[in-house]
Order: sequence, then structure tokens, then C-alpha cells
Amino acid sequence: MSLNVALKTASSGLLAAQASLRAVSDNIANVNTPGYVRKAVDQHPLVVDGVGMGVRIDGIKRVTDQYLQTASLTAASESERWGAVAQYLDNAQSLFGDPSTASFFFNRLDSIYAGFATAADDPSSSLLRTQALANVEDFLNEAGRINGQLAELGATVETKIVADVARANDLLSQIDRLNSDISRARLVNSDASGSENIQSQLLDELSGLMSVRVTARVSGGVTVRSNEGVMLAGEGAATLAYARTDSTPGYISALAPGGTVAQSIQVEGGALRGLLDLRDRELPALSDQLGEFMARASERLNAAHNASVAFPAPTSLTGRDTGLDMLTAASGFTGQTTVAIVDPAGTLVRRVDINFTTGQMSANGGANVAFTPTTFLAVLNGQLGAQGTASFTGGALTIGATGGVNGVAIDEDTSSKAGKGFSHFFGLNDLVDSTSFTTYETGLRGIDAHGFTAGGQISMRLSQPDGRPIRDVTVTVPAALTMNDLVTALNSGATGVGLYGAFTLDTAGRLTFQGTSPMDAELSIVTDNTQRGAGGPSISQLFGLGVQERSARAGRFQLASGIAADPTRLAFGQLDLTVGFGPPTLRPGDGRGALALANSGDINTGFQAAGGLGALNMSVSRYASEFGGSIGRAAAAAQTRRDAAASVATEATARRQSVEGVNLDEELISLTTYQQAFNASARMIQAAKELFDVLTNMI
Repeated sequence: MSLNVALKTASSGLLAAQASLRAVSDNIANVNTPGYVRKAVDQHPLVVDGVGMGVRIDGIKRVTDQYLQTASLTAASESERWGAVAQYLDNAQSLFGDPSTASFFFNRLDSIYAGFATAADDPSSSLLRTQALANVEDFLNEAGRINGQLAELGATVETKIVADVARANDLLSQIDRLNSDISRARLVNSDASGSENIQSQLLDELSGLMSVRVTARVSGGVTVRSNEGVMLAGEGAATLAYARTDSTPGYISALAPGGTVAQSIQVEGGALRGLLDLRDRELPALSDQLGEFMARASERLNAAHNASVAFPAPTSLTGRDTGLDMLTAASGFTGQTTVAIVDPAGTLVRRVDINFTTGQMSANGGANVAFTPTTFLAVLNGQLGAQGTASFTGGALTIGATGGVNGVAIDEDTSSKAGKGFSHFFGLNDLVDSTSFTTYETGLRGIDAHGFTAGGQISMRLSQPDGRPIRDVTVTVPAALTMNDLVTALNSGATGVGLYGAFTLDTAGRLTFQGTSPMDAELSIVTDNTQRGAGGPSISQLFGLGVQERSARAGRFQLASGIAADPTRLAFGQLDLTVGFGPPTLRPGDGRGALALANSGDINTGFQAAGGLGALNMSVSRYASEFGGSIGRAAAAAQTRRDAAASVATEATARRQSVEGVNLDEELISLTTYQQAFNASARMIQAAKELFDVLTNMI
């Protein structure tokens, strides 16, 4: 019996040594194979009834460290995330040009001011007028080009997201299928390291696309879950989908095998997180900031142009669509303004002084006539008399001189509504037009009629900061008339946004949403069929709600068509009402208006929070510098984070490789050890044979 024990012990040792030698030889053969993890034989003492019977082979195992693998996957996710952000932000930054060259976008604004300053020295020069207009048009066209290419960059990012989600689905399917192969091999104590190595490489690639949690299964293989624990692979592969619309944030959802309802999942890292941030935050924020900059730069040019007059004065002035009715448009003004009718020589023909503070008008210094917002237009027409007319159609005010000979000129004086003078608020003499709404200081007050047709609906999505939807709400325009009533309906806890944030209407008539903690919800517009009056703007258009509305602003600006066609309509002069009705109030050589245009970039104005900059009160020129710097800082910050994440990933990979990789010196030692163990077992078998022969010969 003792010889049998000796033979079994020796044979088990021989088999274990052979298996170990095979493992070592595989390690040496694959020393330079990417993704290969060294393996070792899992062996334990074989004990029967308390007696050692040799060694038992429990299988071949890969030499891994779960902690180092998790650290490596996490680091790879962060590296890929910031790599994607850095790449596309660098592309976005390049759209603005080289800051050291004259073609740099923000340098074009300086060219505008320099052109007007030059024209102020010779206001009658048609060449200087044409050049000044060319500078403005070039600036507006360049802004439109940049905004269009930012949109194209966003479309490229979106295409990459779709491709990455498809690749993630493929990886999850392969990982899940390999679980079956690994489990079958484990069941019969076969070597499953080949399948496990392939699965490990797939997990490395998957972690580069999205952050996942990986745990080992008892039966072999792995379970893959999202950050919050949603099963993605292990018991069947889930199907990922990218859900988005043009106006709402995108997010990733997972549909379990055989399931019918997809569940949104957290994606905290990986290239997909970076791409989603680019698509929904970084690029739209850059477009919004460009739109805010263009809106304020155009606003300051328009403010200067509305406070000035062309020579000869144009026969009529037609404003922009304010989106308001006459009653609300005329409400809320303070201060004074003057509407003048002048002849071709610039001599005053009719003068109407309007005092909004007291609610009175007077013509040619005559008796005051009281007016209200309701009677404003009728009283103005009465005061203009036979020399002029005023009308309001489609949200736009028009003031014209009768007869086709005389012209219209306006002195803004101290008039103000939502921070704009009378002519500027209505856009009567704008230099820069827009195809839609670009500034959202409507001037509406809480007591003003909201003007939106009752029953119209706006559907809004409340989302978490990472884009996952919280809830969609649909608000119906109330029959109650005032803006306070509309804000109350929007903030309703039952049918509005009240559970997650609130809308507020500020003193300038801006309607804004702010999410409340702990969810810090963000708002986007799903659909909006509301309408202010017949053919008027929707709520989201008038107030600039939603990323789609705000990010499109920079492409809406254009040179006023009447001025582009006739440079003599450039308002390079200003009214001199102190001379009365005798001498000319306008002079052909007056360059004060051109000088005001040249200095418009130095006047402080209020900027709303946009992109990387918060709400600021500064000059357009200063904001241009801050904006240009913020673009560079954002790209540089992304680059720094990418480099830092890449360094961490490199270190994590190196430490992981130090455990999983093949070391030839170690393998040589193992090879020698197992050869000696093999020889020892063989000698033990030979000794047992010789003893058996001796015993046999003795019988």
C-alpha cells in the first residue's frame, strides 16, 4: 500500500510539474504579446484521510490584481474623456484664428472702430463709409461662419457618439459570450486564460469608451455594470442607445435582454462622457457666449447709430420686430426723447418732444398733450400733424415724413426702457439687423399683459447635469393676462417646474430658469407652440429659453439692408436742437455720430452669464479680450487635464503590467524550479519501481 501512495504522490507531482512547465513556456513564448497576462498553475496539497497523497491541480489561473485592474480601467476612462474634450476644444479654438494675426476674429472688432474713427475725420467720404460698412459686414459674416462651424463640429461629435455607442454594444456582446466559454472551461478545469485575456482586452477598450464597474463571477468571467449598478453584461448583454433631440441633452440608456423599457444610465467617464459634455455643454456654451458677445457688440453699435442721424435724414425709419404689441411696447419708458422732421438741408420742420415720465407730448414747443401707452400712437400722430405719420405693425414701429422729401431724425435724450433709448428699443435706426431675436431684455414687467394666446403649450425637459432626464413638463398658457400669471403657471409644482427650480422675471424683462438643489436641474425645450399675438414669437423665442435658441444667435446678425445698399444712410451726424427752427440742425460735415460709433466699444454694458464667463458689466472691447482668453483657457485646461489623466493612466498601466506582465528572469527561475520538481518526481517513480522489482524477486 505504501508503494501505491508513493507512486500516486510522485505521478501527481510529475503531472503538476508538467503543467507548470507548459504554463511557463506559454509565458515565455508570449512575452511580447499585447494584452497577454502571465499564468500559473493553481495547485494544492492532496490529502486523503489525513495522509498526504501528492498535489492536486485546480486549474490554470491568470496572475492578476483586482485593485490594479480597477485602477487601470478608471484611469483609462478619465484619460479618454479628457482626450476627447481637449481634441475638440482645440478644434473649436482654431476657428477663431491666430491671436497674433489681423485675421483673428476679435481683431476684426478693432477694425470696425478704427474704420469709424477714420470716417469721423471726413464724414462725407463715400470711400470711408464703404470701408467702414465692409468692416462691419466682415465681422458679422465671420461670426456666422464660426457659429456654423461650431454647429458642424457638434454634428461631428454626435456622429462619434453614435459610433462609440455601437462599438460599446459590440464589446458588451463579446464580453458576455466569452463568459460562457470561460465558465465551460472552468467547469472541466481546462485552461481558460486565452478567453480571459481576450475578455480583459475588451474590458480595457470598453472602459476607454465609458466608465463601468467590473466584478468577477464565481463561475468564471465577469459582470459588467454601469456606475449606479445597472447590469450591462454577465447575464446577457444589455443594448445601449443614445437618446437625444436637437433641443434636449443627450444621454445613454440601457435595455436589458428581453426587456421592454430602457433605463437611463450614468456615464461618468470615458470618451462618451467627454463627447456628451462637448455636445451638450462645451460647444453650445461656446456658441451661446459668441451669441452674447455679438448681441452686445451689435447693441452698442446700434445704440450709437440710433442716437445719431444720417445726412440727409431718411424719409422714414422702420424698427425691428420687438415681439410686443403697441400697448406693452410703449409701456415702461422713462425720460424724454424728441422726434424731428427735417428738410433736405437739415432744417427743423416739426419737433415733437415726448416726456415718458410725465406722460406728455408737445409739438414745436406748444401745449402739452397727455398720453398713455394705449393712446401713445394716436397722440404721436396728432403731434406730428401733416408733416409725419407713425404706425405699428407686426411688432415694429415705423415713423415717416410725409411728401417723400423731408426726413425723420430722433434725439434719444434721456429716454430709457430695459436699458435702451426710445429709438434703440424699437430699432428705428439700427446699423445691425437680425433675422430673429438676439437679446432678451423684453422690458416686460410683471403687471404687463403676457400677450400669449391662451391654451398654447410649451413642453420642457428637466435634466440632471449629466443629461439624464428627470421629468418632462407641459405648461399651458393661462387665460389670466399678466406676466405674473404666466410665471406662476410655469412655476406650478403640479404642472410646471416648481419641484425642481423656478422662473424669474427681472427688471429688464428677462425670463430665466434656475434649478434648485439637490438635483440642480437644467432646462431644455422639447416643443413650443405658444404664440404672442397673431404670428408673433413663442415663449422660448422671445425670452431665449433653451440651448437651441441661444446657440443659434451668432449666425443671425447682418448689416441693415437699407444701409448696405446706400452708405449715405450711415448716421454720422447728430441733431443740434439748440439752434431752433432757423439754422440747420443737421450738417453734412458733422462726424460726431461716426465718433460715437468708434467709441461704442468702450462703453460699459451688461453681459449675461454665458460660456466660461459669468454676468459682467464691462465694455465690449474688454469683453472681447476676456472672451478670447476664456476660449484659450478652456482649451488649455482640457489639455492639462488630459495630460494629467494620461500620466495617471500610464502609471496605473505600468503597475498593473508589473503584476500581470511576463518577467523573463522570474520565468527562468520558475522553469528551473519545475524542471527540478519534474526530475524529483521521476526519480521517486524510478525508486518505487526498483523497490517493487526487489519485492517481486523475493517472492
